[in-house]
Formats: sequence, structure tokens, C-alpha cells
Amino acid sequence: MSANPESFDTAFAKAVDLGNQIADTDKDADLWDVADGLLAGALQYWLYSRQPCGDPACLDCATSSTAEGRMAELKRLIEELTVDSEYFHTPTDSNAGHA
Repeated sequence: MSANPESFDTAFAKAVDLGNQIADTDKDADLWDVADGLLAGALQYWLYSRQPCGDPACLDCATSSTAEGRMAELKRLIEELTVDSEYFHTPTDSNAGHA
């Protein structure tokens, strides 16, 4: 299973665009609800895509061969992608330094 940066970038951009489109179309939409719905859909698709092939010796499926393995990989990805986000730290964080 090889990484394709173009596919990642396209999916990322379309997810952000979809969230913006929903928020722009429904001015009463709660942005947290929109984001939670996008996340739930993304998680559903991610879990679907990580179903093991059924061969216990398959190296490609090693990290996804159990529910616990999938959860560990998901947590690892969440940590990586969150820390890399430009929105991870914000000036309005309650622990942000203010001089």
C-alpha cells in the first residue's frame, strides 16, 4: 500500500471544501456539528479502507489485522495530522502566553 500525495491532497482539500460549502449553505449550521459529521464520515471510510485481507501472514495488513491495531494506527495518524495542522495552536488557546 503505497502513499500517493496527490490523492491525500485531493481528499484533504475536498473535505475542507465540503465543510465550507455546508457552512455557507446553512448559515444556522453549527460548525462543530459540521466538523463532527465530516470526521464521522472520514472515520467510517478510513475503517472501511483498513479491513484486513484475511491472510494472517499478510505484511501489508499487519497493522490493521485487529481492531486494536486499527485503533492504534488511527491514534498515531490523529497525533501526526493534528500536530501538523496550522490550527493546532491558536492565539485564543487558554494556555497561550499573553504578555
